[in-house]
Amino acid sequence: MPLLSLENKVALVTGSSRGIGRATARRLAADGASVVVNYVNDERAAREVVTAISDAGGKAVQIKADLSGRIEVQRLFDEAEAAFGRLDVVVANAATALVKPVVECTEEEFDTVFDTNTKGVFFTLQEAARRTCDQGRIIAVSTAGTRMFFTELALYLGSKGAVEQFVRVLSRELAARQITVNAVSPGFTDTDLLPERDRAVAAGMSAFNRIGTPADVADVIAFLAGDAARWITGQNLNATGGVI
Repeated sequence: MPLLSLENKVALVTGSSRGIGRATARRLAADGASVVVNYVNDERAAREVVTAISDAGGKAVQIKADLSGRIEVQRLFDEAEAAFGRLDVVVANAATALVKPVVECTEEEFDTVFDTNTKGVFFTLQEAARRTCDQGRIIAVSTAGTRMFFTELALYLGSKGAVEQFVRVLSRELAARQITVNAVSPGFTDTDLLPERDRAVAAGMSAFNRIGTPADVADVIAFLAGDAARWITGQNLNATGGVI
């Protein structure tokens, strides 16, 4: 079996109706996995991802779940297992962003960002730890911004910094089951989470003089999901096109 093959595997990708999650769902399906497409608001977009996978000969289902709460996370995993019987790959990708100076952020905005990006990811990783098959793959999407200097992104970057520590700890806790746990940190990527204010200079910061595409990041995630990455765990892989 090719090292990047995911034949007979099942993958769950949170936040996969758009952006990096969408590209990841389609890439994992192209590698042979049956894919659970998770969304919270845009049912049409999720259905388009499932249709694209099905039209290409793959298998996919869509499941709506708001991952800012533990009960919804558990329900998502229940329905994913009911659909395909097992989970081999979990990609914790769902996220939201807020561009605002620290002094202007409200408690409600703090809760909104951290409920999805930190609490939601924590419980996604928790359920993944409980339910992913031995020798499985767990991947969390962070951001290279946690190692850079930006204004007005404190809530987003702070929420992602916590995720990177979750990955480090969980990688050791699951090692006995041969489950790898890693993070992928995209750089400037052409998604709706990239603020317009950053696009003008983002391309010039890359060694390739362009903004990344969701497919660029999805390919890195697909590598970590395959057998070729079996000796990589507890790591945070930059997918930045040389920005850092």
